[in-house]
Amino acid sequence: MYPAAYSAFFIVGLPANCLSLYVAWVLMRKGNNLAVYLVNLSISDLLYIISLPVWIELSLRRPVGDVLCSLVAVIMYNSFYVGSGLLCCISVDRYLAVVYPLHFHRVREVRTSVVVSAVVWCVEIAVHILFLDHTGALQAFSSRYMCEERMPMTQADADLALTRVILGFLVPLLIMIFCFHQIMRSLRESASILAEERRKVGLLLVLLLLTYVAAFVPYQTVMLLRATQEPSGGCIWAKRLRDAYMVTVATTTLNSVLDPIIYCLISQSARTEMKKALDKVRGVFRQTMCRKSSYGVNTVA
Repeated sequence: MYPAAYSAFFIVGLPANCLSLYVAWVLMRKGNNLAVYLVNLSISDLLYIISLPVWIELSLRRPVGDVLCSLVAVIMYNSFYVGSGLLCCISVDRYLAVVYPLHFHRVREVRTSVVVSAVVWCVEIAVHILFLDHTGALQAFSSRYMCEERMPMTQADADLALTRVILGFLVPLLIMIFCFHQIMRSLRESASILAEERRKVGLLLVLLLLTYVAAFVPYQTVMLLRATQEPSGGCIWAKRLRDAYMVTVATTTLNSVLDPIIYCLISQSARTEMKKALDKVRGVFRQTMCRKSSYGVNTVA
């Protein structure tokens, strides 16, 4: 399953995130504070997408260096939780923009968004290092300790998994649900926003939340079951949950693939910049093909 799934995710996710990063960078330079979070989200997703070929090699049981293996594992987990933190920032930003449009202008400046994004990265990386040190993985970084899933879980691994589920998934999910609920209520009560615009914004919000839920709820549910059952249940629960765990690990990649596609649809300016970027690529491609054709004709002549 992994080689086929990860290859498909890599083929789609790499160009999608590169395009999203370019569009977000252009918008950020124009003073769009939301684009700051999108730039960081695209970087986080790109780091994970770039690591997929290593996971493909590991799934095919081909030799991969121990340090590279551990580094890829760190990138994967950091991508999970940095992405969740940035999604929370985006949700809060949209909440302030829609529910309190005349307030919090300083909070929604580009400089503030840059500082908040940097804090998210630093906090997530620092917490992750503390977790690795707590379980002994940091001391064994140059070995294959972090790449080989231990089943059943030890109690230390279970405590770490529970902490990740609560802080890295449930808390961000609750924040996003609250923000989306408040935004939808504000849109319904606003007489100045047209029904068609309300429908578009509502559809986007639902799509964003569903994407996050579809990508992470199955994985986090399995991890919760593993953390609560495996330390005491031993190999019985490990065998029951193994297949579900293997499948849900792969489905988390959906978030990194769909993030750029969905978030570039948030605003008209993002779609406009995306169209400009695609037009530039098509123009360069046509010029290259024309030059090759001219060179071929001249050679024959």
